[in-house]
Amino acid sequence: MTEPSDKLIVALDVPNALMGMSLAEQLGNSVSFYKIGLGMLTGGGLALANELKQDHGKRIFLDMKLFDIGATVEAAVRGLTQFDIDFLTVHGDPHVVRAAKEGAAGTATKILGVTILTSLDRGDLDDGMMIDGTPRDLVIERASRAFEAGADGIICSPQEAADVRALSNSVGRLIVTPGVRPTGAALGDQKRVATPSSAIRDGADHIVVGRPIWQADSPRVAAQTIQDEIRKI
Repeated sequence: MTEPSDKLIVALDVPNALMGMSLAEQLGNSVSFYKIGLGMLTGGGLALANELKQDHGKRIFLDMKLFDIGATVEAAVRGLTQFDIDFLTVHGDPHVVRAAKEGAAGTATKILGVTILTSLDRGDLDDGMMIDGTPRDLVIERASRAFEAGADGIICSPQEAADVRALSNSVGRLIVTPGVRPTGAALGDQKRVATPSSAIRDGADHIVVGRPIWQADSPRVAAQTIQDEIRKI
């Protein structure tokens, strides 16, 4: 079972590892789980992941959204697992998920399949020549196929969490939801959002929050407010 304090994952979407570590130090023991994504990859992101994990005992979600031919994905995942990461994202296409699971074999790293990015709506999907259907319908289908391919969990917006949790093959699988915004927070570039408490109630195991925390006057207070909301559920 997920510990209440682990349900909040803070996205360290800052330019470099020094700024990421400074933010983590401000947050202290109010946060136990961090996401490091592509935006920090060239700014020392892997070194930061290693330092937070090994020296500070934090859990790490490496959000790489890998996509390539199977052999390349498998090799990339095998290399990344040396950092003892907890979660790693790949695109939810079945061939990618299967290859990632091969690369993570024998490790504790959980492979999470990305469904439809929370910044996309139907117009964006049309531009990308995606098949017809609402974002909700496509998320549910992609989640089911990722689970069938062996994904340990999936990434979806909080608006689809309940529908994904209702899938028969979601039992024992993780649902992680970005696009979470505390009441009154700016939406930024997110289009399919919900509050922390509603996302958890709808079946999310973990919520990912970035800007509403690190742009706050007091990131620690902002994080603790969300933690308090989660504990009341």
